[in-house]
Amino acid sequence: MTRTTTALHAALLAAVTLLAAAPAHAGTARHVPGNHLSLTLTRGDARSHDTSGTLLLCDPPQGHAHARRACAELAAAGGDIDRIAQRDTYCPMVYAPVTAAARGEWDGHRVAYERTFPNRCVLDARTGAVFAFTDEIPELPDRPVPGLPQGPVPGLH
Repeated sequence: MTRTTTALHAALLAAVTLLAAAPAHAGTARHVPGNHLSLTLTRGDARSHDTSGTLLLCDPPQGHAHARRACAELAAAGGDIDRIAQRDTYCPMVYAPVTAAARGEWDGHRVAYERTFPNRCVLDARTGAVFAFTDEIPELPDRPVPGLPQGPVPGLH
């Protein structure tokens, strides 16, 4: 893991600790339940990469561009990212590696997930909304958008 990724994980986990802290009551130790994941995406390889991240909180859903959907998909999969229903889609055969990592807690169990996918399309198809915490790759509309040219782009073959 790179220094940037390690620092990002440390900062996000510190934030989770502060958010989960409850007032102390004399003589009682209390565990504050809550589903939360520190998420990072690293695009590129060992020579050149870019890392971004966020903190997904699910009680209530927040901290993520698609928190409600991501939390619902995780709930349906019992917090196991590998069990999220895969989306049937066609992905280009372009190698642009992206590594997804999640650390945190789900239903009282520790979560530690890290996988490298060949490209962002494959990542999205296999992990649903969990790692879609940015809007940098918009979904394409199902029907033509008024005002936009239709058909092939001139000059591209």
